[in-house]
Amino acid sequence: VRNDTRPQLIVSLKDSAEGDPIDISEATTRLKFREMGSESNRAVLTATQLPGLELDDGTIDNSGIYATAGKGGRCVFQWTAEALSGEAGEYEGEIEITFADGTIQTVYDLLKFKLREDFANA
Repeated sequence: VRNDTRPQLIVSLKDSAEGDPIDISEATTRLKFREMGSESNRAVLTATQLPGLELDDGTIDNSGIYATAGKGGRCVFQWTAEALSGEAGEYEGEIEITFADGTIQTVYDLLKFKLREDFANA
């Protein structure tokens, strides 16, 4: 909803070929957010790594190496007021990971969002 700053967006990043988690523990993960069809980003959100590995049933395994934030590919994006202050409509997001050695990996699939107007204040 327009101008909201919640809920947070939690993602689990996995290699599409093997299904293994992408270790982002020493990486910077960003969400580039824009209106559908636009060439300009409305916002760029930087993720915070989360501990754990999301299992197939949706539960989170926090054991072993997955106790370290980012080892299991989990991270959270916090919406800003600026990101969701645009016009109602369809938006898209691209997740880009910059690893400690400077290499970049972009998640192939785009995230799709619908933004609607907030009810008028009564």
